[in-house]
Amino acid sequence: MVKQAKPGDAMTLAELAMKLWKGHSIKELSKMFDDLISGDNAVCFLQYVDGKAIGFAQCQLRYEYVEGTDSSPVGYLEGIFVEDEYRKYGHAKTLLRACEAWAKEKHCTEFASDCELENDDSLRFHTAMGFEVANRIICFRKDI
Repeated sequence: MVKQAKPGDAMTLAELAMKLWKGHSIKELSKMFDDLISGDNAVCFLQYVDGKAIGFAQCQLRYEYVEGTDSSPVGYLEGIFVEDEYRKYGHAKTLLRACEAWAKEKHCTEFASDCELENDDSLRFHTAMGFEVANRIICFRKDI
């Protein structure tokens, strides 16, 4: 069962997100999700199996240019995660479809996402879900 996250779900989201975004603290992620849940331009969904949260998806509206798109705003999948033992059962697809439906309700006609170049699992997921590769880039930085 998929449910839209409500106030009070921030810690559950953060606990799952720690497994996806390892460079963040639980406190930082909990605050981020609390802010997202209370806003109008983002949404989080939780996937439950037997009453246990086993996955989440976060999406939001992006008004700035999104690579490969022609409209604004664009629904954007910011993150999606399903616990290892629950993968390959369609849970991520269900979470993604909930995000897409939310974006349509917000009058989006396009939906986008991204992944790191070396994240082959994410690339396979996105292409299996009907995403088209819009561009592949390598970003650079340096101290000055």
